Amino acid sequence: MAAQAAERGRKALAASNPELAIKEYTTAINESPTSPDFYIQRSTAHLRANQLEAALSDAEHAVLNGIKRAKKEAVTEAHLARGKALYKLGRIADAQFVLEIVKRRDEKNKQVDMWLNKCLLDIKKLAEDDPKRTVSVSEIPEQPLAQSGASTSGTTSQTQPAPSATSQQTPAGKIRHEWYQSMDRVFITILAKGISKDKATCEFSDRSVSVNFPLEAHGSSFDFHLEPLFGAINTEKSEMRVLPTKVEVNLMKAQSGVKWSKLESDKPLSTTEKADTPVGEDTAMADAAVKEAVLNPTPAPKGPAYPTSSKSGPKNWDKIGEAAEEDIGGDETNYFFKRLYAGASPEVQRAMMKSYQESNGTALSTNWEEVSKGRVETVPPDGMEAKPYPK
Repeated sequence: MAAQAAERGRKALAASNPELAIKEYTTAINESPTSPDFYIQRSTAHLRANQLEAALSDAEHAVLNGIKRAKKEAVTEAHLARGKALYKLGRIADAQFVLEIVKRRDEKNKQVDMWLNKCLLDIKKLAEDDPKRTVSVSEIPEQPLAQSGASTSGTTSQTQPAPSATSQQTPAGKIRHEWYQSMDRVFITILAKGISKDKATCEFSDRSVSVNFPLEAHGSSFDFHLEPLFGAINTEKSEMRVLPTKVEVNLMKAQSGVKWSKLESDKPLSTTEKADTPVGEDTAMADAAVKEAVLNPTPAPKGPAYPTSSKSGPKNWDKIGEAAEEDIGGDETNYFFKRLYAGASPEVQRAMMKSYQESNGTALSTNWEEVSKGRVETVPPDGMEAKPYPK
């Protein structure tokens, strides 16, 4: 029966009758309430009927059902339906976040590229402080509240009081965390139930994050501290959210587009590391140094002044050469790269900085799509060999 109702729903949707499709898919869901596919199709029907909140709700049900039944493809399709609904609701950052999940799970999905491009174009039009830029969803949607059934008999059933949140708290030894990232952010999920919003605290610094909350049910507390982080973060745009089943920490990367290979760096912060131009893993810290090297190269030492019999005194021929070239800023190559960097888009600047820094100055690329795929290798000139610096 469920399959027959779903088939009728499919035909109604193909005939541009979303209202009938919703009715048929509802029949199918009532008979098979754990099917992610039926929820995905009804979400599509709701979307076409412009019932956006219902479309989002069905998509989130589909994600949860797909996870429970370990149907990876269904989970991916459910996230795509979820991203479409969020976009139609005007929640652009949320839509982009969810669609990036789809892209990560299925790189060959052609639909997701189109919707992601829509998000990117719309986000560019938003003001920096627009709330639509803030991500407020997580990869796994919140579990929907179970609806209590209505009593049909004349007797009144006595309901048991629900257990308190603190009595359901996860013990410290069973709390774990997960993380993933987008181009702009790092998302950390601490899987802990029953945490009080009022008592949880979070502190950010440029290279650290610290979360603390009490576990009253167990007479203890939980501390989560990361230092030094793999890359620098924007503390003003980083945040923590406490939800019934987890605590979410949302870190805004200081340098968009930098890929973190892990949460923490293996190298402790030191005065020397902060002063030197870093090479390798701390890419975010290196960006400022690379930018300075490109835009403001260190001037060459002054040339000697040679004796002369001229009444005007000795001449510095290097200085005269500089004056002759001042229209192009001295060295033609430096002038070219300074102009190229200064007039480039942020994406091109990221590509230039990443390629220059990771290749130890032997390569400079403006193609972010190519550079972002992996580390840029050192390519020494012909006849030379690249060797690591002695530590």
